[in-house]
Amino acid sequence: MNAPAPEMIEPSLSFDELKENFALLDEWDDRYAYLIDLGRKLPDLPDAWKTETTKVRGCMSQVWLVPGGTAESFRFTADSDSSIVKGLIAVLASLFSHKPAAEVAATDAEEEFRALGLDQHLSPNRRNGFVAMVGRIKESARAMAGG
Repeated sequence: MNAPAPEMIEPSLSFDELKENFALLDEWDDRYAYLIDLGRKLPDLPDAWKTETTKVRGCMSQVWLVPGGTAESFRFTADSDSSIVKGLIAVLASLFSHKPAAEVAATDAEEEFRALGLDQHLSPNRRNGFVAMVGRIKESARAMAGG
């Protein structure tokens, strides 16, 4: 691709900090609003990177994901036309960014996601999209880690 490399997501919080913040929110509406706010802080993916190659299949919304970083420090950037999904992208960035690619590939993202208390409140279609994004991230991390 001839377009300049997109800006990788730089999480503002660690995943543990995210868990603490979500634990403070008792109501689903508050968690939902927080999730949307997290997504609003993400960099936009330039249109040149919104291609069939970067598109994540299995998502109800439009989602594009571009892996980056190194085997020692996995990174990615992603974008969506859904504010909830952008929030989920921010959560995944906090979970996976700057970790060794082999660790990213081995992480049980669904277990970590349950720890946030979000799993029971997402529609089945959004949940499928989350699983598809995790699958793409893990596939990229495995390739980066050398298999």
